[in-house]
Amino acid sequence: MNENIIVDIARQALYIVLKISTPVLLASLVVGLVISILQTITSIQEQTLTFVPKLIVVFLMLMLIGSWMLSIVRDFAVELITNFHYYVNIL
Repeated sequence: MNENIIVDIARQALYIVLKISTPVLLASLVVGLVISILQTITSIQEQTLTFVPKLIVVFLMLMLIGSWMLSIVRDFAVELITNFHYYVNIL
């Protein structure tokens, strides 16, 4: 197996991880920012207050876009399996 192939597969895998995790992380970031602003306005200094809303938003995002995330990972796995004969160098 050529080193370039390994680097290319790793690059594709990292790109897919970034692509599928970005919507969930952005939603969690927005909710955390809104809760932090509300805490600053109301002078509530409870550190655990943002945990439950973030958890709920992450679960909702996974329910909404989970099938899209799974299809992207499935397509990548199918591509790896179909091109497996290129990756294995049999003497």
